[in-house]
Parts: sequence; structure tokens; C-alpha cells
Amino acid sequence: MRIESITKIFDCKEDNAVSTASNLLLNEEVIAVPTDTIYGLACSANCPEAIKKLYSIKGRDAAKPVAICVSNISDVRKWGKAEHLQDDLLHSLLPGPVTLVLEKTKYLDNPYLNPQTRKIGIRIPKHEFMNQLTQMLDKPVALTSANFSNEPSSLRIEEFEKLYSRLGAVFNGGVLSNGLEVNRSGSTVIDLSQSGVFKIIRPGISYEKIVEILKKNGLSKI
Repeated sequence: MRIESITKIFDCKEDNAVSTASNLLLNEEVIAVPTDTIYGLACSANCPEAIKKLYSIKGRDAAKPVAICVSNISDVRKWGKAEHLQDDLLHSLLPGPVTLVLEKTKYLDNPYLNPQTRKIGIRIPKHEFMNQLTQMLDKPVALTSANFSNEPSSLRIEEFEKLYSRLGAVFNGGVLSNGLEVNRSGSTVIDLSQSGVFKIIRPGISYEKIVEILKKNGLSKI
């Protein structure tokens, strides 16, 4: 661990990194974390004060939605309405660089989380640190890219240094997405809220592969 500005920076491989991150989220902090795509800003999704802090740090319009990270397919079904989606389809997409947009369930009841829509993006990143964190926390983790709004996404922690002083901690997972500029697009975002169809909200990493999986499972593009 080293100190830069007033923010603590942890190596994700440190023995206590996951428990430290979990405790910070439980205490309404916003932290920076690695994912399988880009670095993100994370907080506890059902905590109103944490979500307000997240939007303030990001400089983000409160009308723009953020996604949540969860641990497994049963969590996807708990926080998003996915009765119309087969387990085989969900397991073929997750974990991985895809965000599934579904209707919120009653359990996702933070009035500050995506207040202008009934939908929520849900991710299970294919990343050991994030998977361990969501399992330990046992709550949904709100996640948005670690940058100011409308600025490039970050593949290295040095790229969002100007945010450090406003974060509870930064968790360093090294260079992400092999450092490839093309991969700054982040996850592919797909609306699966309607039965039998899908809508592309944002093409991202593995876009063609994800669309192929959806079509093979009988879904039509709208």
C-alpha cells in the first residue's frame, strides 16, 4: 500500500484488499475498482448517500443511469426482472463484458439510483477481485466508469488521478484490457427487458460474440 494525496491505494492482490473494499462500501464510500473491461467507480447500490456521492464525484447528470454488479445469476434475478430469460442464456452471457438491462425489482429501492427509469443495467464482471467483492458484500454494487463524464475511460489508475482525493480508496488491478485503446468502450450494453427480443444500447467489447449468442437463443434484434 502507498499513499498518494489523501487517498489510499491498494494492490488488489493484497490479502486484505477485498475485505477493505467491502468495509468501505458498507461505510458509504466511493472507491475505484478494476473490472474485466475498464476501471470503475463503485459504491453500495442501495445506499442513497453513496449514490449521491458517486454522481457528485463523476460530475454526472443524475438522469444518466448507472449499472450494478452482482455475484451470480440468482442475484441477476433478484435485482432485475428476468423471468422471461432462460438460465442457459444468462450463463452463456455472464460473467463477461456485457451489461444486461432489465426492469428493476422491488428489492432495488434506492430512490436516487436511476430515478428516471424503471430499468437497471446488471453486470457480473469476469474479474476475480470484483467477484470476491460482490460475494463478500452480498449487496449490489453500483458501478460507473472511473473518469469525469464525457472523458475517456481508464485502463490504468494513473489516468484518473484527479479523482483520487474524493475517493475512499483506489484498488489497483494493473493495466486492463491489455492496454488496448480499442477496448476503452467498456462492456456491451443490451436491453433484455422484453421477452423474445433484444436492443443494443451500446456496442462494446465482444459485441459480435454477444449478439451471436442472443440470436442463437432465439432472440430478435429491435
